[in-house]
Amino acid sequence: MATQTIRENGNGMNGRPRGQVSQERKEQQENIFLFIPNLIGYARIVLAIISLYFMPLHPRRCSFLYSVSCLLDAVDGVAARRFQQSTKFGAILDMITDRCTTACLLVFLASAFPRWAILFQGLISLDLASHYVHMYATLTMGGSGQSHKKIDEGRSWILKQYYSNNNVLFTFCALNETFFIALYLLSFSSPLISPQLLETVPAQNGTATKGQLFMHPWSAGAMELARANKLDSTVPWILAGISFPVMAGKQFINVVQLVKASRWLAEGDLAERKRLGLPRRKKNI
Repeated sequence: MATQTIRENGNGMNGRPRGQVSQERKEQQENIFLFIPNLIGYARIVLAIISLYFMPLHPRRCSFLYSVSCLLDAVDGVAARRFQQSTKFGAILDMITDRCTTACLLVFLASAFPRWAILFQGLISLDLASHYVHMYATLTMGGSGQSHKKIDEGRSWILKQYYSNNNVLFTFCALNETFFIALYLLSFSSPLISPQLLETVPAQNGTATKGQLFMHPWSAGAMELARANKLDSTVPWILAGISFPVMAGKQFINVVQLVKASRWLAEGDLAERKRLGLPRRKKNI
């Protein structure tokens, strides 16, 4: 009788409308890992890994694959909004991919330009520290549900403008990567910043075969052979000149982000110590 009443009322399980039950089942069957933006994120990782494989010897292939991986960073955001598939997992996947790919490129630049290795090491450290502290401060002080891109203008006007405008964010990130890609290409094409391009390998006993000089295809000698097949340095120099101011601005934003997040955490520590009544006065014996 109860079943008949439910059917007559057009209800499903537990008296809920059939449409609601169907929607709940659909939501339960969703697989976050297979959301379209996350699939794009996986594609970015694959492209980045392939580009790293080609990085020592094949600058054209590497630059193309690395650039496509970076450009897909904007596509996954559009897809997330278009298909209503914005997720916390997608946000952290996106951030980790950005940090790791940039760090890998900077590691190569440190080996290509050993005189400036400490500068590239500093940029890697600043990038990782800035984003980690910012993310940690957002989670601990702003709540687990708050996005790291949601910035209070009273806390930092610069970060507010940087994170709230997708065009500004994309421009800074794209030109930041463009500068490092340009440096990478210049390491294969410009004797001005890579003097080793002008050097020749002396032959022993008057003669030396290619196989004797480059015993392993991924050796340092093989890298020099690849650099000998020079690229034209005009375009990389132009890209480096255009993108350098934005890259410098991006590093300044990283410093601001690190300082602001550190101060936010310090404010939380002070509030917590005050709540606990610390420091407690020592009792006189």
